[in-house]
Amino acid sequence: MGVALDRKDFAAPVFRTERDGLAFEEMCDEIEELNIKKDQAAQAQSSREQSTYSKSTFDSEKDKTKFRQYEEASERVKKFYLEQHTKQTVAYNLKARIDFKLKVRAEMGIWEAMERLNTLIDESDPDTSLSQIEHLLQAAEAMRRDGKPRWMQLTGLIHDLGKLLFFFDAEGQWDVVGDTFPVGCAFDERIIYGTKSFSANPDVNDPIYSTREGIYSPGCGLDNVMLSWGHDEYMYHVVKHQSTLPDEALAMIRYHSFYPWHKENAYDWMMNEKDKEMLKAVRAFNPYDLYSKSDDVPKVEELKPYYMELIDEFFPKKVIKW
Repeated sequence: MGVALDRKDFAAPVFRTERDGLAFEEMCDEIEELNIKKDQAAQAQSSREQSTYSKSTFDSEKDKTKFRQYEEASERVKKFYLEQHTKQTVAYNLKARIDFKLKVRAEMGIWEAMERLNTLIDESDPDTSLSQIEHLLQAAEAMRRDGKPRWMQLTGLIHDLGKLLFFFDAEGQWDVVGDTFPVGCAFDERIIYGTKSFSANPDVNDPIYSTREGIYSPGCGLDNVMLSWGHDEYMYHVVKHQSTLPDEALAMIRYHSFYPWHKENAYDWMMNEKDKEMLKAVRAFNPYDLYSKSDDVPKVEELKPYYMELIDEFFPKKVIKW
């Protein structure tokens, strides 16, 4: 017979309230804006390729990597990625995963976590146009209007909740947001800003980590790959064993910032048959992640009962260990 637990039996959330939520949100917005520009450029290129089937020849001898520049990004974003690419090492990622398993940062429900993220970020910016909850609801509502399954609507609602990591024990912004990539093997040129941005990362001189396959093998499957630690990886591990969400939802959460893979076709040598299906799911999710913010402002209190029902459906335990 189970023992009834009172709310006071759960750990109270411990947040680092001294962190600048406004600066964090501004960085998130700039990174998202850059990813939208990349996506639009890729779509334009895809459209040209679909309408013109013959392969060009005038540029056959040119190094295409020289054309993949992101000079439109602010200096702050460039510095952010330089720091991220320098500090996301195998050693740091092993430590982050050990820390995740060794302690519980907070115990609270999904909606409570949404409200908490909303408070931590938006109270620092009284002039912000939309709250974090409204941003999350926009993605979910866009999927709902398009008739996407209930599990996908919930995934849209929660996919960015891992940003709470910034207010727990992250070392900075660099281990919370930004495009993700594998560690433990050579960094691919298709990662934003290319391999030159990793020049100060100690792993580039490691005799194993610097090789193409590193600690992995062809077809090993992304489930067995260590991706750079951040809000995607963190939320994936939070949800994996505490929800009944399908593999497609877990992939959407884990890989939505893995742009080198789902947008640039990098690291395809790692993929197994499951990953090929998961790639379809992530690509189906991506437009809702990038473009839903242009929609109408959702009415939070009117929508809350519907999404609370979804949360209860896929999270059997009302209180989640963060």
